[in-house]
Amino acid sequence: MLYHSTRNKALCVSSAEAIAQGISKDGGLFVPESIPALSAADFDALKGLSYAERAARLFALYLTDFTAEELRECTRAAYESGSFETPAVQEISTLADGSMLLELWHGPTCAFKDMALQILPHFLTRAIKKTGIDREVVILTATSGDTGKAALAGFKDVPGTRILVFYPVDGVSPMQKRQMQTQEGANVGVCAVKGNFDDCQNGVKAIFTDPKMQEILAANGMQFSSANSINWGRLVPQIVYYVSAYVTMLEKGILNNGDRFALTVPTGNFGNILAAWYAKQMGVPITHLVCASNINKVLTDFIDTGVYDRNRDFHTTVSPSMDILISSNLERLLYHMTGEDDAQIREWFGALKTDGRYEISRELRNRIQAEFSGAYFDDAQTKAMIGKVFSETGYLSDTHTAVGICAARDYTAKAADKYPMLIASTANPYKFGAAVLEAVGVDAGDADEYAVLDLLQQKSGMKIPAALAELKTKPVRFEDVTAQEDMAEYVKASLGIK
Repeated sequence: MLYHSTRNKALCVSSAEAIAQGISKDGGLFVPESIPALSAADFDALKGLSYAERAARLFALYLTDFTAEELRECTRAAYESGSFETPAVQEISTLADGSMLLELWHGPTCAFKDMALQILPHFLTRAIKKTGIDREVVILTATSGDTGKAALAGFKDVPGTRILVFYPVDGVSPMQKRQMQTQEGANVGVCAVKGNFDDCQNGVKAIFTDPKMQEILAANGMQFSSANSINWGRLVPQIVYYVSAYVTMLEKGILNNGDRFALTVPTGNFGNILAAWYAKQMGVPITHLVCASNINKVLTDFIDTGVYDRNRDFHTTVSPSMDILISSNLERLLYHMTGEDDAQIREWFGALKTDGRYEISRELRNRIQAEFSGAYFDDAQTKAMIGKVFSETGYLSDTHTAVGICAARDYTAKAADKYPMLIASTANPYKFGAAVLEAVGVDAGDADEYAVLDLLQQKSGMKIPAALAELKTKPVRFEDVTAQEDMAEYVKASLGIK
């Protein structure tokens, strides 16, 4: 399996090269030259296996220059080392309306990003060796909250790597910020950026694609890579958990082989729902994909109108990981759906950079709408859904999952054909404790984030994750703040280079 850049399909690299580089030098994203197909027999063969065993078999379809034993070593280290609080790694819960939640947040940082970022360091270190890179790899990452902590935890003290994470200074929850600011490890660094997530992401992309910066790094025995979902090594584990979820539903008798189901994904950067689309192309019988957004509804508007326009007000919400106006992974979907028209991708994303908008054809919009629909919900609706679900079943959801539940119920109510609904549940509710506590009817008053956790536990009976409870006694290590235009200089200073 080889990989092409979305902006130059003539550029061709191995899976190891795609993972080691993170992003193509032309600014494009790496995509597989083909999407593997799974049959009913293939799904049956995955039954009875552990999550790590399933993952290794599925990775082998995409990462063909890794041996089977290498992939098993990676999956054992990521998923069988005790870092996940449940042996199944992911769990499925059922709500009162019959819809199901795919819980992806049982990892060490209590967010779905752990599913990929616990294994990416193992992929990356092996990819570096395979590609003959004799340099220190610098992981440069922008985060809207969860990726940052999960990447820091995954790459902590990994030999031959350093990691620098940038987050919007006022755009993450207090608990997310505390998780990053207290991160341990000799090779980690964290800095806030004056602005929103898009400012962080644009700054990181500019650094990645700056030839002068690349020369400076090379002269100092370093090179960049990414832990964001622009890195194929981050995205392919997300495909795996949707395939595995389908197999689990077969095992539990929720579905019979070939039964179709709908899937709702709360997303801002489009990576999590794109992974589901790849799983569908592989043969997972997903009838429709519902893209759930908060009031930063750039994806909903794009799906509805075919116009992508980031020239709009940016809103800070109670679901901050979706506070995004530039959805990077949409580029991959458009590349596939245009028949790998790299010239068109260059035109659209060049226009996005210069004008802040682009518009696709009516025919392409219709094809996207055949597979996707979008819906958005504001903070009041999000909190109301958290309270409603809690009153129905005692189930406590986080703010992002609640947006997904809103979208799923809205879609199901309108859909002519009724299929089972699976909803991606992306974070532990304690990561957004203040908003969740308010949603279940408790006034926190002047309580700090740790008192909020205690109040939420008293109300719900749900155990506070140890990884969050222990933050109270951890010292804060990182309090730096920089402007977007100064991010490159901050990177050089942090790395001790000129």
